[in-house]
Formats: sequence, structure tokens, C-alpha cells
Amino acid sequence: MLQKVDSSHQCDLAKWTDEVVHWRLDPPRNKIKNKMIKYLGSKRRLVPILGELFALSGAESALDLFTGTTRVAQEFKRRGAYVTAVDIASYSEVFAQCHIATDATGIDKDELQQSLEYLQSLPPKHGYFTETFCVKSHFFQPFNGERIDAIRDEIERAFKNTAFYPILLTSLIYAADKVDSTTGVQMAYVKNWSPRSYRPLELLPPTLYPGKGRALKGDATKIAKQLPKVDLAYLDPPYNQHRYFTNYHIWETLTRWDAPAFYGVACKRADSKDPSTKSAFNSVREMPASLSRLIEEVRAEVLILSYNNESWITLADLIEMCSVKGEVEVLSFEQRRYVGAQIGIYNPNGDRVGKVSHLHNVEYVLVAGPKDVVSPMARMLTNS
Repeated sequence: MLQKVDSSHQCDLAKWTDEVVHWRLDPPRNKIKNKMIKYLGSKRRLVPILGELFALSGAESALDLFTGTTRVAQEFKRRGAYVTAVDIASYSEVFAQCHIATDATGIDKDELQQSLEYLQSLPPKHGYFTETFCVKSHFFQPFNGERIDAIRDEIERAFKNTAFYPILLTSLIYAADKVDSTTGVQMAYVKNWSPRSYRPLELLPPTLYPGKGRALKGDATKIAKQLPKVDLAYLDPPYNQHRYFTNYHIWETLTRWDAPAFYGVACKRADSKDPSTKSAFNSVREMPASLSRLIEEVRAEVLILSYNNESWITLADLIEMCSVKGEVEVLSFEQRRYVGAQIGIYNPNGDRVGKVSHLHNVEYVLVAGPKDVVSPMARMLTNS
């Protein structure tokens, strides 16, 4: 059973989520999982719970201010919300245009399938992507890199100003994610080719939902106060110094298709060093004040904040920050850490160095708003 954090217990998130998936979540979890980036800001286990909180709030509009792959935004839209999805990354904007801004009822599925099959049939081409990420670095095997080069060029040439553009580009990124040779992030590739890298690239139609939504590209700290009020806002800011821009630089390049200059073994974009690609949430000195100000500026009846015990802010401080929105309820979940922590730490020669300190962390979900709304939400969720 789910427990509030003040009960001094933590729930088994995996067990609770599995129950929700079976009797609450539709479509099935495996269908969603197979069409998502495998690690990027992953909230896979929390998504059903966040969806339940949205439903219990009675909200009709939602804001996902650090949307990433739009996993949470998709769940809100699936449950009937008009969603605004915001992120600073170019690839996140494309995901949001695909899953959130696109109305499935306006897309000809047969024509979309034909477009995917056409792209799949293109002859391979050795271009920037293959040379950079398959030869100079080993993120993908060359035979898949050449397919990516050919498909991406044709998406830009034939579909640039069509409704299919973000859908086809999303399909390509998902397909590439399934055949890469990393542990999840793109700061490095594995020493030997991963088993999945031998699979041929396969384009599949991304999940689309009926209804409208909005995709915005921008810095949350700069645009939050300009956005209209929503019923529910979800905040999942970065927890530490690691930037998504560099962690997923290949998706940024695949989206922009700008053949940038690069540096280092991982062939990271040269503009990764630009201060503009660094968020205030990646700085231990800037983050607390930035988060506090953002919570105040977000215009929402109910605010949900995801954070964990590995961040730079204590739970007590988080509760105090959220209290400007009204009553604060806190739920906590123990879950396994990211895949890199599971396999250990290795040097460039493949030798294990250092020691993993722990394999689990605690994820906090803070729900803030009018007491007569958030208290029943937490109570009903806890008793589910």
C-alpha cells in the first residue's frame, strides 16, 4: 500500500505500479514502454501514480514544465487533459509536437504507415551521423548509422512542412534508441558493441492521442509566469549538475540536423560548452532560489513536484517552498537508481574503478494546493 512520507514508511513502488497498470492504465504498460526513450528523465514507474493524482484532482488542463520525453504529459493527455508541454531541448519540443500538439483524429494512419515504409526502404547513406557516431565514436553500428543518415535527410527534404514531420522524426529517434550501444546516456558508449546494436533499425508509428495540446520550447524559469493558469502543473526539474543537453547530445543533433563541430571521445556538440545550454537547476548555488521562485510563479490550482533524496535540497525545504500554494501532501517511493549505478564505474580501458555507494533512492512526490483538494487526493491514493 502507498504510504505518506510522514508515516515513516516507503511504498514498494514497483508492486503498487504494477497493480495500477493492470487495473487502471490503458493502453498496457508494455505498449507505452516500447515507444519511449529508455532512460531520459524516466518516470515510467511513477506515471500511473501521477495520472491517478491528475484524475483525483478533477483537473482539465495541465502543464508539464520539464517535459523531457513527454511521458507524464502523455499520461495527462490520455486522461483527457489539454496539456502544455515545455522544455528547453529541441528533441523534447519534437516529442511534444508529436504526442501532445498532434490530434490523432486528424492523422491519416494509412498514409503515416506508408510514409514510414517508404523511409524504411531508402538505400543507406554514409553521412555526418555515420561518420561522427559510428566511425569516430561507436554509439551505433555503421549499417544502422547509414540508415539513420538516409532517413533523416529524407524527412527533412520531403516532410519538413507537413503534419507528419514531428511524428516521423520521433519515430526515428525511438528506433535509434533501440539500437544504440550505451548504458542509457550519451556521455560515453560501451567498450564492446551492445547486443541490441546488432538489430536492424525499425521505424514504428509513435503513440498518438485524440485531442489538442501545446508544445513550447523554452527555459522554464523564463516563461512560467507568462503562461496562462492551469488546473494542475507538474514540475520535474534536474536534480544535479548533469545537463540533459550533453547527456543526450545525439538526440539534439539528430533533431536539429545541423552537423555541428564536436569534441572529445563522445563527439559532444561544441555548443555543449556554451553557458546557454546549462540550466540554473544544474548549479548547487542557483538551484534552490530558482526552484523556489519557479514554484511561486507557476499559475496552477494544484502543483505536483517530483524530487528525490539525492538532490541538493532537503525534503523540509521542498515542503516549505511548496507551501506557498497551500496545503502540502508528500508521498515517497523507494526505487532502483539509474542503470549506470547498477553496472558500476569503469575507466576508458574497461576496467572497473571506484565503488557504487547505493543502488536505491527515494523519490518524493509533493502535492500542493487548496486543502480541500489535495488532502482528499492523497487520502484516496493512499487507500487505493
